[in-house]
Amino acid sequence: MNRYYGFDLGDAESAVCRLNKRDAGVPEVLPVREARSFITAYAQLPTGELLIGESACYDTSAVRRSIRFKSNFLTDPESEKDVKRFAAGVLGELYADGNLVKDDDCCFYIGCPAGWDRAARERYRRIFEDTGYPPARIVSESRAALISACQSKHFQVGYDIMSKPVLVVDIGSSTTDFAFILGGKEVELQTAGEVRLGGGIMDELLLEESIRRSDDEAAVRSALQASPPWRSYCEFAARRLKEQYFSDEDYWRDNACQKTILIRVGAGAKLTLRIDERIADRVLNKGAAQLEGRSFREAFIGSLKELRAKLKDQLPELLFLTGGVSRLPAIRDWCEKVYPEAVIITGAEPEFSVSRGLAWSGRIDEELREFRKEVEELIDSSAVERIVEGRIDDLYHRIVDAMVEPILRRVALPVFDRWRNDDIRKLSDIDQIVQKEIEAWLHSDEAQQLLVKPIAEWLKPVAYDVEEKTMPICVRHNVPYKAMSLNSYFSLSDIDIRIDAKEVFAVEGLTWLINTIISIIVGLVCGGSGLAIISSGISGIVAGAILSLLILFLGKEKMQEVFMNADIPRPMRKLVPRGHFEARIDRMTEEVKSSFYSNLENEKNAEITERMAAEISQQIEQCLAKMAEVVEIPL
Repeated sequence: MNRYYGFDLGDAESAVCRLNKRDAGVPEVLPVREARSFITAYAQLPTGELLIGESACYDTSAVRRSIRFKSNFLTDPESEKDVKRFAAGVLGELYADGNLVKDDDCCFYIGCPAGWDRAARERYRRIFEDTGYPPARIVSESRAALISACQSKHFQVGYDIMSKPVLVVDIGSSTTDFAFILGGKEVELQTAGEVRLGGGIMDELLLEESIRRSDDEAAVRSALQASPPWRSYCEFAARRLKEQYFSDEDYWRDNACQKTILIRVGAGAKLTLRIDERIADRVLNKGAAQLEGRSFREAFIGSLKELRAKLKDQLPELLFLTGGVSRLPAIRDWCEKVYPEAVIITGAEPEFSVSRGLAWSGRIDEELREFRKEVEELIDSSAVERIVEGRIDDLYHRIVDAMVEPILRRVALPVFDRWRNDDIRKLSDIDQIVQKEIEAWLHSDEAQQLLVKPIAEWLKPVAYDVEEKTMPICVRHNVPYKAMSLNSYFSLSDIDIRIDAKEVFAVEGLTWLINTIISIIVGLVCGGSGLAIISSGISGIVAGAILSLLILFLGKEKMQEVFMNADIPRPMRKLVPRGHFEARIDRMTEEVKSSFYSNLENEKNAEITERMAAEISQQIEQCLAKMAEVVEIPL
């Protein structure tokens, strides 16, 4: 794509921005009919020509006229036709001014309220497709506003914002749109994402206050009743005056903030819009029929509190205000009262936050497509497998160091106790019993929990090696490197993508390692002849005398067979103290480790190691693929 267009089609005002692929700055606001922010209105003349913006409000020759129709899109079928006509008019203006060129490799990102479902968004997208727009995609206006904030260099928003909860409050003319962003993903709100509370209500109140104070009240009311477009135009003028006043209240305390409009309907009428401190207070705090008797302040604070109750334990750490009304200092004060723990920020030109964010979305999407392609290429290569294979011996060492002593204490020692208590009759049975008991214990939750720490510690350097491969990909495509940091995901409990060390390495996957440990432990516990279990200590002297006599009469091999299968009397078994065997465990632990390390060098099963490395690599690669999927809002 060469260019990305952001079209914020609002209920009262609209704006279009453009971002060239190689531009490093802020998307350019494109004027339509010489207005950077233009009224969402169209008028069709007898010639078929479409007028867009302010001139459409009062041209007397219009045969069709419509204004503020987007808010009815979900409920009024006629609104779809109005959107299409207005979109066609904007498209014509862009072509006429040379801001859009036929057959250019470009795309349009068009905003919609966060509360619209997938079906409504698709129906909305098709309107622009049928009207002749370049490829179009529909994006939440709130999400676009957050992207605009993240991309704006004057905001000191930390790189960890992608792991923090963010609330976007987009105050439009008809609705206040809420979007909750967690971990870079938009979370569906139980409030449906929007509230029928917009700045237009204040515009209506200010207009009504001005009409009531007019010297020609009857003529003004008659003119506006006869021409709804002119009434909408007056509301738009009231909106501009309101924003002008609240942007510098100190200045307007000593200066008149007013605007005179000549209404060209019938004989005409003159209306002077005026706002001062007292009128401003009435606009914010007077009950309105549109809000069931509540004031704008009461309704707005009520919506914030309702949302806070629904968010519960995931309260926002950042609250981003956008939309023209967000300039009002009172709005910020209300947000601070309801969300005192949040950092609250507002854009320098909030009326263009959405359109700029939409344009940025286009470039971000293309970068992410290229980013994910490179991640897939990394996954398809053997890079991860080589990293894992290079560290597999270290994994074996860590597991052996962590598991040998627990096996001796939790398996071998209880087997010894069973033999002393006469539960195991013959020494010849011990080898098989120890082997089965070790296998059973290794499948227990206790054993698997013991595996977590050594495996997690082993994963850290592996993750760092993998990050050396992913970090350059992130840098090339403006993606925060933490988005592909395995170590970051291992430590975040609120991210649904994390490797569980107990599941990554199933006991069956450690067959060779486990069998080696078992054979060494069995050999040390049983001494290769079933005698090591009683072969030292004070009792060993007695046992030694008996063994000497047996060897004398039967010979060594026959003695071992007889002794292994003998049912040694329980009193004699008790002569072998438990403390004697416990004292041997530390020495046996070191012997097992030493023997294992020797076997690792000389007898390691290459096939099993290769398969194990492949399975671990596959787990890591799946994790990388999932992380790449959720990267949505790069800073």
